[in-house]
Amino acid sequence: MYQINLQKPCTAYFIGIGGISMSGFARLLLENGFTIKGSDSQKSNITERLVSLGIDIVYGQKSENITKDIDFIVYTAAIHPDNPEYAAAKRLGIPMMERAVMVGQVMKNYKNAIGISGTHGKTTTTSMLTHIFLTAEKDPTISVGGILDAIGGNIRIGKSENFITEACEYTNSFLNFFPTAEIILNVDADHLDFFKDLDDIRQSFRKYTRLLPKDGVLAINSDIPDLDYFTAGLSCQVITFGLENSAEYGADNIRFDESGRGIFELVHQGKPTGDTIHLSVPGEHNVSNALSVIALSRYYGISMAKIKDGLESFVGTERRFEKKGTFQGVTVIDDYAHHPTEIQATLHAAERYPHNHLWCVFQPHTYSRTKALLKEFAQVLSQAENLILTDIYAAREKDPGDISSRTLQEEIKKLGKEAIYLSTFEDVEKFLLKNCVDGDLLITMGAGNVVAIGEELISK
Repeated sequence: MYQINLQKPCTAYFIGIGGISMSGFARLLLENGFTIKGSDSQKSNITERLVSLGIDIVYGQKSENITKDIDFIVYTAAIHPDNPEYAAAKRLGIPMMERAVMVGQVMKNYKNAIGISGTHGKTTTTSMLTHIFLTAEKDPTISVGGILDAIGGNIRIGKSENFITEACEYTNSFLNFFPTAEIILNVDADHLDFFKDLDDIRQSFRKYTRLLPKDGVLAINSDIPDLDYFTAGLSCQVITFGLENSAEYGADNIRFDESGRGIFELVHQGKPTGDTIHLSVPGEHNVSNALSVIALSRYYGISMAKIKDGLESFVGTERRFEKKGTFQGVTVIDDYAHHPTEIQATLHAAERYPHNHLWCVFQPHTYSRTKALLKEFAQVLSQAENLILTDIYAAREKDPGDISSRTLQEEIKKLGKEAIYLSTFEDVEKFLLKNCVDGDLLITMGAGNVVAIGEELISK
């Protein structure tokens, strides 16, 4: 297989260069002296930015765009063999790799390649670790799945041997990686359009742990059921963290300030360390996320003073319990939560946030997830004080005709809770303007475009 060597720059072509991850890695290779070309379906702010950096981009994918001077090609999972550029590359014998393979190839160039995985919390935890490494002046290269103010986007190109990236399990992408260190936050049933069931997902994460070398390290949540399944037989160092079960790193006296931000006493090997940790993000789930990065940061020799400063400086990423603004005295929060576990964590965080009444607008994400986890969605959403459902955001799927937000509404009703279904964002906005009052809290929730509702209300 072709191996990317950052010490030997050449010419690379990105099919679908306008994607957030693809564009970030195009920039990374460019900064390392590579000549970068690419294509996308249309212009965007991202592609215009890449062009301003000197990258040649064509719009519309055509076979003539692929020329013999290209040394290797990177493509997204959305590109198939019938794509004209893909087919042309095959004819010319140019090495090709899917995006996840490319990320793995880049990781091989770093002594400390850290992959942060888990069904939930990857972006937040990657961002937490980023803040700590920046505070400790470790000059890391970063790839994060959200927009992080500290690095001015989703990618940071450092000059050290430290590389930090999210490691996503969907389509087994992270099995293409070459990590020397891993964090596993949790392992729950999700992406059931790809995985058969929870056992299939657990098997994937187990394979991920087996990618670690003997001198590597795994930081894993001790609250994951049957933890030994993942850790037994590993030759690398294993560090545990957790809130419930016995772990090397734990938290005591967890409390929350007037904005729901976590404060706790750090426990190491069952004993208080004397360190009080102040977080600038809300929710108990972020206490667990913080423990994971504390564990890994201590492994790398970072002082507790730097760790505490880094954690306190992290105020969140885009679309993760993000305060968007206010309308008629109502605070608007947007959150990416689209899985029952994430929803529960967000609602718990909201309970501790100052408000009179809580309104939750939930947009289900994908038909397959909604159908597979229907009862779990109903259970957690029934805990919301006032709940509004919008239509399912299809994402990569087509409507199968046997699942809808009305199905979810009926399931919630069976639990004795009323949910309001409104088919258009305009109807949702009108309803909220009429019913929300000064001092209320509105959360727009989901991985689709539900964020637009809050943004529109704020702009009025």
